Amino acid sequence: MTQPHRAVFLSDLHLGSKDCKADYLLALLRDLHCDTLYLLGDVIDLWAMSKRSHWPASHSQVLLEFERLAAKGTRILYIPGNHDAPLRRFCGRALANMAVERRGRHTLKDGRVLLLTHGDEFDAAVCLGRFEALVGNLGYDVLMWLNRLCQGLRRRLGLSYWSLAGYIKKRIGKAQAAIGRYRQAAIQAAEQAGCAGVVLGHIHQPAMEHCQGLLYLNTGDFVDSCSFIVEKADGELELIHWTEQQKVLAQSQQGALVEAA
Repeated sequence: MTQPHRAVFLSDLHLGSKDCKADYLLALLRDLHCDTLYLLGDVIDLWAMSKRSHWPASHSQVLLEFERLAAKGTRILYIPGNHDAPLRRFCGRALANMAVERRGRHTLKDGRVLLLTHGDEFDAAVCLGRFEALVGNLGYDVLMWLNRLCQGLRRRLGLSYWSLAGYIKKRIGKAQAAIGRYRQAAIQAAEQAGCAGVVLGHIHQPAMEHCQGLLYLNTGDFVDSCSFIVEKADGELELIHWTEQQKVLAQSQQGALVEAA
């Protein structure tokens, strides 16, 4: 992804957890050229780290890539989420060459303004209470554990990345209904803020949709979908699934080697 972008939107990296796809993330960051990088929360999973420490070298390398991008002139805005909520105390200040804010705004090339947030403030519109939220979190932990087993098996078989978690979530009616309520709450927040749309993460469900005349852009995550959103140099918005991009790149490189031979 060598072409420069006006903006790149990333969220839910979950550095410090076993589910973080740091290798895919590093491949992206090392090839990234953008004017502004927005980190929309859950960059570091302090929840997971409080239970069990998991910080391989690749996770430190991700942070070093952020430093490298900032040193090269990329503006970085960091909006902490619920898994890195303690870092919200730095809002309004700079942290390691990043501006830290509770919310933000991005002006597209065509002049439209998008609201930026992590998205956990909309949980009340999705969950009925603490018990339902607890059950949902436990269920998600089990789902991600199964997803890790699936990926381990696929690697041994020489198969490419495929999300078991994403496949299951798309086929659960209650999950889709909850996503719909979340989307509606986010759109209402954008409308109240006088914005043309909203960019957020939190629910690990990538999307780029028009809803009630406004844009709903969900970056997804780098624990499951390995997705993010870009505004290209010409102002076009695109939702990118990085694992699919890597497959295309690998195929093109293989084709070039065959031709060279």
